[in-house]
Amino acid sequence: MASKRARGSTVVSLIVLAVAAVIWWFTDDPTSADSAAPAPVTASEALTTFDSLTVAPEDTGYPYDRDDWPHWSSHGDGCNTREIALQRQGSDVVTDEKCRAVSGSWRSSYDGVVMADAGDADLDHLVPLAEAARSGVRGWTEEQREAFANDLDQLVVVTARSNRQKGDQDPASWLPDEDRCGYAARWVAVKAKYSLTVDQDERDALRAVLSHCPA
Repeated sequence: MASKRARGSTVVSLIVLAVAAVIWWFTDDPTSADSAAPAPVTASEALTTFDSLTVAPEDTGYPYDRDDWPHWSSHGDGCNTREIALQRQGSDVVTDEKCRAVSGSWRSSYDGVVMADAGDADLDHLVPLAEAARSGVRGWTEEQREAFANDLDQLVVVTARSNRQKGDQDPASWLPDEDRCGYAARWVAVKAKYSLTVDQDERDALRAVLSHCPA
């Protein structure tokens, strides 16, 4: 009887943990329109997290289809993730009744170019969706892919030119002209947040950047 009670208690505990995990995933929502802009990640914070990243070859056999990563999610009142990111990252942003940015200015994080028209701005996934697909996400559900694709903590307003130059490259192949320390630190934070893997060249490139950054 005691053994049955113990097994029953274990099952209940596992159910509670599973429910808690689901609640965390859907309530700790990085796409919330009311969430504050993400705080900068320092090089020292990134280096502390660095060794927790799993090093593995890229999963090039996993097919990537952008349509499998739904974006931009609706936030109600006509707002979607793109509009919220533009509001959070711009200066003096004015929106219309449909939540569209009609005036303001936006500084591209990658090359320092200032844009006065929201239509000129691209919204880049710091860790590209195709890169995420190569980084150990075979078991992800569509809800998890949507959460990643709409995570405001890793969406960056940039120029179309710099976005095209970057493509889906990781830091071993491409780094921005400006704030490479901040870029590398945020890359590590995103990879750690979603338990994504890094390949060896990517890891070496990140270490090289971060080791020369101010704490």
